[in-house]
Amino acid sequence: MTVTRAYSGSSVVGPSLTERGLAQAARAAALVESVTEDDWGDVPPTSEVLASPMTRTQETAAVIAERLGLPVRTEPLVAECDFGEWEGLTATEIEQRWPGELDQWHEDASVRAPGGESIEDVGARMRTALEALRAGGVGRTVVVVTHSVSVRSAVGVAIGANSSAWARIRVAPASVSIIRMWADGKTEVTVVGAPSGA
Repeated sequence: MTVTRAYSGSSVVGPSLTERGLAQAARAAALVESVTEDDWGDVPPTSEVLASPMTRTQETAAVIAERLGLPVRTEPLVAECDFGEWEGLTATEIEQRWPGELDQWHEDASVRAPGGESIEDVGARMRTALEALRAGGVGRTVVVVTHSVSVRSAVGVAIGANSSAWARIRVAPASVSIIRMWADGKTEVTVVGAPSGA
């Protein structure tokens, strides 16, 4: 779906990764290992790997987890946005069938895709997921393998940005973002969408 630029949401588990996707997953695994094991010093080793239920995130998480020697736990809260009737369609196809609605969805985070979710809906799920991770204890690193809208929403929530700005955050496939959280409720976004390599 990334190749065709179609909207692929949580209502369909989706196809498997392509060969390129598997190679990207391997590079992302190497970057995650580097951040938590060597390069950053103050980032604790990874203790858990969570993944959205989607096929591509499960496969990516499996590659990362194998490299880190950890199991994968599936977490529905970090699933991609449910695009409803837009599922599987490109932006051009959506515009032909629902003129102006996709732009509205991107510009107003409260607007829902027909039969699906809004960006704010995803943000509410991601807020719950982040608070659950915080409640699980600090001083640890949890790798969360998720999706574009989910990452944008999580970053937006973490920095307290207005939801209308979340769609302006760019994250590439197989990129790495880092959100740090403390027990007192403070958060820090250290990295957003760092590419894992060509």
